[in-house]
Amino acid sequence: MGLPDPAPGGESERRVLLYSHDTFGLGHLRRSRTIATALIEADPGLSALIVTGSPIAGRFDFPEGVDHVRLPGVVKLTDGSYSSSNLRLDIDEMVRLRGQIIAAADAEFAPELVIVDKEPWGFRHEMAAALAAARARGARIVLGIRDVLDEEDALAREWERKGAIEAIERFYDEIWVYGIPEICEPLAGLGLSARMERRVVYTGYLRREIPESPSLPEGELPAPPYVLVTTGGGGDGAGLVDWVLSAYEADPRLVPHAVVVYGPFMTAQLRAGFDARVARLGGRVTAVTFHGHLEGLLARAAGVVAMGGYNTFCEILSMDRPAVIVPRTRPRREQLIRAENAERLGLLRMLTPERDGAAPAVMAAAIRRLAAQPRPSEVRIAGLLDGLEVIAARTTAAERPQARFGS
Repeated sequence: MGLPDPAPGGESERRVLLYSHDTFGLGHLRRSRTIATALIEADPGLSALIVTGSPIAGRFDFPEGVDHVRLPGVVKLTDGSYSSSNLRLDIDEMVRLRGQIIAAADAEFAPELVIVDKEPWGFRHEMAAALAAARARGARIVLGIRDVLDEEDALAREWERKGAIEAIERFYDEIWVYGIPEICEPLAGLGLSARMERRVVYTGYLRREIPESPSLPEGELPAPPYVLVTTGGGGDGAGLVDWVLSAYEADPRLVPHAVVVYGPFMTAQLRAGFDARVARLGGRVTAVTFHGHLEGLLARAAGVVAMGGYNTFCEILSMDRPAVIVPRTRPRREQLIRAENAERLGLLRMLTPERDGAAPAVMAAAIRRLAAQPRPSEVRIAGLLDGLEVIAARTTAAERPQARFGS
């Protein structure tokens, strides 16, 4: 039995709430938006509400049937602690405020399905009241996590400190892993009960579609062929941009043209420095800050050079682009683990200064090799991009929690 059947007269009352804490970056919001859009396409009568802390949620388009509640923002400081991004509240006051907003949205919207992204309790337990209320009214509650979280030992320590297993065992009906076990089994060794281990579902990656008429950001971009260079949110992407620009500066014959998307969280000071270098390259590189439909740019690219976050990886697979991934290794080794295993499977090529060297010539050679590099589709992996179809099917066809919670 799935979500309730449509009400008489054909109008559906199906409602899904998706929570993504989004203290930094774009990943959680973009993943939630992709899932919500797929659910609406599978069931046009469904309503999906995304609760997010992303400071740029308003810069994204949402289809009819999908909307969002913007939580007051928090930021992570250099020492690992958190602070309010704008309000003059301490972090405990901020968490209480955010938790009350989440609980109010859940109570009024009353979703039959709650999908929580990555953090079982939410940010600093801010989902606790909403989880208890959803459980009491019999909603299905699902934890959705990306394919890789972190190294097993680091993740085990983090989850023990946060009480994550307690939340999972107490509230959740299923865990959806948005990936395949050939890349990673992110929950291995964390101490889930046998009951919850049986409820872990590997959905496959979340396929991305090409927008019908993607707009061009900040002026006209060059016609293909070009190499797309993307840092995701951009907050930690300066090293990648510097390496690519150094390659074009050191090698005047390097082609094709590069289109660099800095990301909205790269600082204005860094962007200004990079823009000055781009201007001296005589039109061989174009740089923009942000694009709401990166999929369209990626689909037209001859190849991709990227840091390799989850969403970028999904786009590379979906658009079938040859890619070079330069993963970050701090504060998490998530991107490195994903890139290492994807390279092992033949889906892309990884480039790291530690293994390959950091000279401009190393990056220049990798860009040149993109033209002859195999595409991901040349590797056959069952269910690789089935994530949205699996999620839509489980949303409408899985058993109700009253029949199985605690079994």
